[in-house]
Amino acid sequence: MYTLPKIERFEQNVASKYNIYNSVFITLPFDEINNTGVLLPLFAEVCENGFKNHNSPTEIFDTFVSKYLDHPTQHEKETLMFRFIQYIERQVVLFDAIEDAAFPVVNNLEGRGSLRDMKENAEQKNKHEELKEFLNSFKIRTVLTAHPTQFYPGSVLGIITDLTEAIRLNDLNTIKQLLAQLGKTPFIKKEKPTPFDEAVSLIWYLENVFYETAGAMMQYIQKNILNGEFPKNDILNLGFWPGGDRDGNPFVTTEITLKVADRLRTSILKSYYTDIRKLKRKLTFLGVDTIIAEIENKLYRSVFYSQGELFISLEELNQKLLEVKQLVTEKHQSLYIDEIDLLLNKLNLFGFHFATLDIRQNSKIHKKVFDAIITNKKSNFPENYKSLTENEKIQFLSGVSSNLEVNDFDDEIVKSTIGSIRAMKTIQENNGERACNRYIISNNESALHVFETLSMFHLCGWQNPTVDIVPLFESVDDLEKADQVMEKLYINPTYAKHLQLRGNEQTIMLGFSDGTKDGGYLMANWGIYKAKEALTAISRKYDIKVVFFDGRGGPPARGGGKTNKFYASLGPTIENQQIQLTVQGQTISSNFGTLDSCRYNLENLLSAGASNQVFTKTENELTAEEKAVLQNLSEISYQKYVDFKNHEMFVPYLERMSTLNYYAKTNIGSRPSKRNASDKLNFADLRAIPFVGSWSQLKQNVPGFYGVGTALKTYEENNEWQKVSDLYNNSLFFKTLIENSMMALSKSFFPLTAYMKNDKEFGEFWQLIYTEFLETKRLLLKLSGYKELMENYPDGKASVELREKIVLPLLTIQQYALLKIKELKESENPDEKQIEVYEKIVTRSLFGNINASRNSA
Repeated sequence: MYTLPKIERFEQNVASKYNIYNSVFITLPFDEINNTGVLLPLFAEVCENGFKNHNSPTEIFDTFVSKYLDHPTQHEKETLMFRFIQYIERQVVLFDAIEDAAFPVVNNLEGRGSLRDMKENAEQKNKHEELKEFLNSFKIRTVLTAHPTQFYPGSVLGIITDLTEAIRLNDLNTIKQLLAQLGKTPFIKKEKPTPFDEAVSLIWYLENVFYETAGAMMQYIQKNILNGEFPKNDILNLGFWPGGDRDGNPFVTTEITLKVADRLRTSILKSYYTDIRKLKRKLTFLGVDTIIAEIENKLYRSVFYSQGELFISLEELNQKLLEVKQLVTEKHQSLYIDEIDLLLNKLNLFGFHFATLDIRQNSKIHKKVFDAIITNKKSNFPENYKSLTENEKIQFLSGVSSNLEVNDFDDEIVKSTIGSIRAMKTIQENNGERACNRYIISNNESALHVFETLSMFHLCGWQNPTVDIVPLFESVDDLEKADQVMEKLYINPTYAKHLQLRGNEQTIMLGFSDGTKDGGYLMANWGIYKAKEALTAISRKYDIKVVFFDGRGGPPARGGGKTNKFYASLGPTIENQQIQLTVQGQTISSNFGTLDSCRYNLENLLSAGASNQVFTKTENELTAEEKAVLQNLSEISYQKYVDFKNHEMFVPYLERMSTLNYYAKTNIGSRPSKRNASDKLNFADLRAIPFVGSWSQLKQNVPGFYGVGTALKTYEENNEWQKVSDLYNNSLFFKTLIENSMMALSKSFFPLTAYMKNDKEFGEFWQLIYTEFLETKRLLLKLSGYKELMENYPDGKASVELREKIVLPLLTIQQYALLKIKELKESENPDEKQIEVYEKIVTRSLFGNINASRNSA
């Protein structure tokens, strides 16, 4: 039977279903919802027509009020705005659930990028042995972070899960019940979540999605590619940041870290226990049943009665299961052998830790800690230590040792940092080494920063720490000198010995988010590419296997977008034996929230690695001329972005014309929106998420395109367009960058803020942004040959357009409220109560827009 094109499958299974089920809202038995459901489509139409006619949000809302409402009071207008916001929030949930339900229909789970495709491709090209070799050495690590980009509380996520299943079954009665439940369920968290709350919410994904998906993938590899042999390595790894990520989060304590590690162990043991219960119903054979019953009993006691005590070790559990497999194979015709293998594969992946809890802290905090350590009598530092050169300090630290305790210090930051090192050792003792074996240094600027971190372990009495020290290079300058920093470490005997104990493997983290905030879209991405090449070369020189860990967000501005294509585009000059990346917020729920989407995205990541190392190999290598063009484009783009960032109106514009100051009021994450607690906005301390998110709320998406148009225009004006055209056609890396920037442009809507061009203070600044947007759009279309943005992803384009259409009324209300706040604050006698109401409207409007955009923050 003929399969419909992807866009038609989307229209049938997503767009049409949304229109049908959205009408169900109107029939729900809630006070005033009928009226809201009738008025909202009318308001949406007024918004669309108003922006086409170049009206401001104020003019649009006032037009709607005069046309459809009968002399409403101020309170009635405010109430209607809140009802519209609540209604739209629930429309977004409905759309999410419908899209999730349609995922396996719209996307071909067995098609290109799948494990099955990899297997068949290898067989066709006679590369089966190469694929086996690849799978026995390659790893993927998805690291779940608690970065606050998810606005759905747990109760709403639960409804989305149930609603997705009901929609998949076309169960109208259940759908109506769930929509009614949704109508009565709050979207707002009254209090900020604690880091432990964040951990618990993400562990849900580990238990319900990753546990099943990763286990099934490993079993498929075992059965269909490795000829029944268990994989020699844990191909799919999980990382975890809630409870371990201390960077700028004062609420992460040693107690929280230990508590999260305990919860991770309890969760994986509970998952094993559930599987054993299911196996017990099947493995009822003589001799086997007693072993299964023994395992069940020990797991039960470890989960429900242990208070931290284990009644079965990982080694014992593995040995017992292998014993069961042998008995079933030899005496019971291999009945249910697949189920036994599945559990063994899960055990190999998740151990007793489930996911590796990373510890992360900022180098600026380490400096404070080190200052305190230097003055501590037990540490034996020389009096002139602070005046030593970097090389002299490293030389001294190479032989340092002590046995510092938490109580040796009074300062809470110092106590917490020493406590985190002690906690890592405790977690490894309880859950295994893989449970907590990485210490990440944010804002790493020098070899000394890495050495100080290693020295802290030595000063705490842990002379040969089973821990990887992971520098995180983020700014443009830090990326450029990253290879020099690492060479200084590689040639140091103490650090070389540490690496030898860690298998001569060095993990290096590269931050897309702060890189983009610092240097703009093109320079950040090209800077990371160059850094990876240089770091690969220097690591190979010293026989060190370098592993790159990418700090990515959801949107292109933070390293997101078509991530799989990005990894497939890397050539042989970049070490690519592992793909490690952060996943956060709604990117977790949208890309890994269901069994189907999780499998699809994990398999595509694995396929990206195989594409590079098994199938295409050297095809993606950039030539010297292509690199020169990329370098020049990046430099032009960088200068344009830096000039823009240094504009006197840049920070005031974000503070007074965007929603930046409202992010802290949303209670979506435990972290403050700034690293520094001061009231004054310091751009350097501003986190990437509220920075990128604020541009997204304005529908301007500056970090995803600003400077790109100017760079391309330079080549156009210099009659060198063919160079960029050739680069686009020959380089998958550059093409992926351009396509991701197109996505950022597609999610921009300048008519929303066009009123700003007439603002006496900010009009010129707004025009700067809009001009760059128009130029970038024009030149990206010229470069690609498309008539419309995202033309090559019609289903993705349709999804973006429908989501943007849903939230347009909400954005109009948000801008209306921001204008009213500005107007009231500039009046002679500001009405503080009125301002407070409008500020609440702005804060509430953040939720629906971010959720609708999925990868916008």
